[in-house]
Amino acid sequence: MSDVALREQPMTDTLVTVFGGSGFVGRHVVRALARRGYRVRVAVRRPQNAGFLQPLGYVGQIQIMQANVRYPASVQRAVEGASVVVNLVGILKASGRQSFEAVQAAGGRTVAEAAAAAGAKVVHLSAIGAALDAPSIYARTKAEGEAAVLAAVPDAVILRSSVVFGPEDDFFNKFAGMARFSPALPLIGGGETKFQPVFVGDVAQAVEHAVSGQAKPGATYELGGPEVRSFKELMQTVLREIGAKRCLCNLPFGLASLFAGLTQWLPMAPLTKDQVTLLKSDNVVSDAAQKDGRTLAGLGVQPTAMASMIGSYLWRFRKSGQFTHIET
Repeated sequence: MSDVALREQPMTDTLVTVFGGSGFVGRHVVRALARRGYRVRVAVRRPQNAGFLQPLGYVGQIQIMQANVRYPASVQRAVEGASVVVNLVGILKASGRQSFEAVQAAGGRTVAEAAAAAGAKVVHLSAIGAALDAPSIYARTKAEGEAAVLAAVPDAVILRSSVVFGPEDDFFNKFAGMARFSPALPLIGGGETKFQPVFVGDVAQAVEHAVSGQAKPGATYELGGPEVRSFKELMQTVLREIGAKRCLCNLPFGLASLFAGLTQWLPMAPLTKDQVTLLKSDNVVSDAAQKDGRTLAGLGVQPTAMASMIGSYLWRFRKSGQFTHIET
């Protein structure tokens, strides 16, 4: 059944501008907003690559528009007439002019200031671990972006997610792909780092609920799934789901950083030094957020378990695809 057939609400006049709507999380956010009846303007750097989003809504409901958070004029055009602005733009690896500072810190400020000038509300997607004193450039610029957003729009809603999983993710898919050709998978830092993987559909629903006014103005929510797992346990889950037996080899942080420093400039580099730094800290919902109800549950979203989803897309890495027998 199509998304149009599953529509929950008739189309309204409320316009939501989504920056980064063609990315992994973005496409799910656009779908969720369209199903709730919002008109959606998707602001992306390359509109020619975002046409696949339009069938997610009624004819004319989803508009694709060129914009780049590094160019304020294009951002201002993209927010004109919008009631809510959603910023999903972020990068895991810097490349050329797409630096962490330009995209996540300055870019967040540019979007928020344009939204404030247009009188629009803001929902900003960040990441668990964001902190102004973080050793990781990624986490530090995420925090700088959050601060800039709240300075421009004090009642903005900040959503921090743990590692996000789903059909197009760059986590489980990456390691499953590595396991097809490599006799071993690395356990960086011994594999003890904790994660709380969150399903992309749950993140999209959280964004939609925030857009609909179900979040506390000016609050920061932390989005994690129902399970906390170590990096080693996640690698074991990947191998079990694809039916592969591989060695899990401990790789100390020092060696991982050295390897990343030598290879991170390659187009398909598996790891960067900054990502190694990120792996030194757990990536789970804080006790404070849980106590205050600033979680998925606090937004009215029931977290989805990994086991119920990852097999539905990792099967393509199995030796015989969907016909491979996996022991449970």
